[in-house]
Amino acid sequence: MPEIHARPSARSVSVVIPVYNEEKSLEAIVGRVVAANYIGFSFEIVPVDDCSSDGSVAQAEALVARHGDKIRLARHPVNQGKGAALRTGFAEARGDIILIQDADLEYDPKDYPVLLGPFRDGIADVVYGTRLRGMGPSRVLYYWHSLGSKFLTTLSNIFTDLNLTDMETCYKVFDASIRKPLPLREDRFGFEPEVTARIAHIHPRLRIYAVSISYQGRTYAEGKKIHWKDGLRAIYCILRYNLLKV
Repeated sequence: MPEIHARPSARSVSVVIPVYNEEKSLEAIVGRVVAANYIGFSFEIVPVDDCSSDGSVAQAEALVARHGDKIRLARHPVNQGKGAALRTGFAEARGDIILIQDADLEYDPKDYPVLLGPFRDGIADVVYGTRLRGMGPSRVLYYWHSLGSKFLTTLSNIFTDLNLTDMETCYKVFDASIRKPLPLREDRFGFEPEVTARIAHIHPRLRIYAVSISYQGRTYAEGKKIHWKDGLRAIYCILRYNLLKV
């Protein structure tokens, strides 16, 4: 298989946004993506509604009407999970580069220039945005949650031989040409360790970079969805997709 390298001329970006009951933040995050307007890049926004039970769908449809061909909405008839929504978004994406954006306000599109810089320079195929390197403000919240994230990253690194600092980050950006070598299966939050394992199996043909980002974490009262059971699933996924490679 030939090497996969991002093209310096690649300038179209598909921002894939999994959406599940994000009525309170969807309009704001889409507005921030539209406003990002990083010089030299064009953006399309691909929100994927995962059968929300609040007003997310109506809000997404209103955003499509407002912003025209900048937004293409995909919908799931039944709830399937973040990983499934991302797979749908990846299939719908038309850009040269795919950027994952959560629908809440934890991750700020103002960081797009930092995330896309290695692609602009033609040096990266994959970029991870790390919350643990100290660029910009980061909200202080749960110690045990952050410790768990560091533990999962370390465990993942042991099996992938990558030196990532934040495997669980939402901000993962990759050249669209690597979609087909990634046979993704996980429907929920197991997506993060699975996609990292899949990327590692293509490595060292892929050029992987990490950049510092800001982070405004939510509390559980504000709608944070990750719980300890997701951590157990992440451990399972790290072992399964690195050892069995299925």
